[in-house]
Amino acid sequence: MDFSFNKTDIEFFYQNGYINLGKLLDKNELEDIRKVFDLDREKNRTHWYNFHMQTVNCDALFTSPKFDSIIRHPKILERIGELMGDEICFSEICIRHMEPYEGDLQQKWHRDRPHLANHPLRINFLQVMVYLTAVDENTHCFSLSPESVDEEIFETKEQLERRGGVDLYGEAGTAIIFNTSVLHTATIRNTTSERKSIQIYYGHRSKPYLSEDSLIPSCYWKKHTDPEVKSFYSVLNKKTIEYHKRTNRNLSFEKKLELLREIDCETGRRVKEDNN
Repeated sequence: MDFSFNKTDIEFFYQNGYINLGKLLDKNELEDIRKVFDLDREKNRTHWYNFHMQTVNCDALFTSPKFDSIIRHPKILERIGELMGDEICFSEICIRHMEPYEGDLQQKWHRDRPHLANHPLRINFLQVMVYLTAVDENTHCFSLSPESVDEEIFETKEQLERRGGVDLYGEAGTAIIFNTSVLHTATIRNTTSERKSIQIYYGHRSKPYLSEDSLIPSCYWKKHTDPEVKSFYSVLNKKTIEYHKRTNRNLSFEKKLELLREIDCETGRRVKEDNN
């Protein structure tokens, strides 16, 4: 089945640096992956940690391998490949939970990485944000400042003055693709609703990896029977290399999680007090 963009979609991304795909997951897919999310949060509570008024698990591919079905979802991969224009790879997955909140609106505008100047769409990394709960003007949301490929790259204040920010809403199952070099933020607002999301990052196989956040299990990059899957998961960060140096088959699942948390503390990704 063809899931490619039409010309209007491509032009919108060209002018804005993002595109809202609408409801990408059907009812069954949404129900299944939300169960995986909730079970991960319940059973692996100590592995989730605090991050900018959220709790997150960036080793979700290890703790809940079923997330591979979202990472390599055909409706996502075809569109990511079309935008990036070469061999793409997995970079990171972070599943996130935001509690209800009472207080002032909070935003921390940022760019994840510099733009890739020699790429036609200036894409270094793309992120897919998947909402597992409905997001609207009464909940926390994802916000972005639109940016054309033809525009000069501005600092935060000037960029917001020129093009402002767009709050991106959608029903549960909605997916948004955006260039992580474009200015963006989580918008935390006064709400009685929780927000659940899956945030997946994709990079170029020929370029350096994104971060030390996510372990890539060896069943994907080393032992998988499909050469394309092995190649997709082949851009290893130092966390993955270090973990596989220090683990062995005899370690229990909990001991493996302890090792991952130890490595995260060594690299400054988390502190011991962050463990829930």
